[in-house]
Amino acid sequence: MPKTELRAKYKMLRMQLTSEEIEELSLTIANNSLELAIWEAAYYHVFLSITEKQEINTEYLLHILQGKDKSIAIPKANFDTGDMKHILLQENTLLRVSNYGIPEPESGIEIPSEQIEVVFVPLLAFDIHGNRIGYGKGFYDRFLAKCNPKAIFVGLSFFEAEDKIINDFTDISLHFCITPNKVYSF
Repeated sequence: MPKTELRAKYKMLRMQLTSEEIEELSLTIANNSLELAIWEAAYYHVFLSITEKQEINTEYLLHILQGKDKSIAIPKANFDTGDMKHILLQENTLLRVSNYGIPEPESGIEIPSEQIEVVFVPLLAFDIHGNRIGYGKGFYDRFLAKCNPKAIFVGLSFFEAEDKIINDFTDISLHFCITPNKVYSF
């Protein structure tokens, strides 16, 4: 199935979820993350959920990371350049919703991409080989390409894997993907 059709399919499936289902599935995904051997790292990147797109609620994952006293970087997207900055989440970090509906830090300490050891990646769909489909703007592909080669990329999905997604040469694959039912390893 072409990427455009997969995007449409998974956007529609997401919109069919109730807010209660989103919360329950998001909590299960966060709990399933504890199965991974990723908790020795110091710097983690976590996206903040876009509520109107019915994304996974990453607050549960943030609570786990904060409970483990990890340094958390959250993204701030620049739609003019297509790049993201990664701002250290602190108690006094002011968040605001951008014109694109994305909760972002207003300012703060920037963490270089190369310093981030584990990246929790938003996605619409993924396959059994670790290929993924996002919204199509390439923000995460550009970011993941700049990360340290030892960095671990973990997708988060409400839904199970597709058999095969044909990716472009610029697409960066995942190492893991966590769903409510399974933790995939690639």
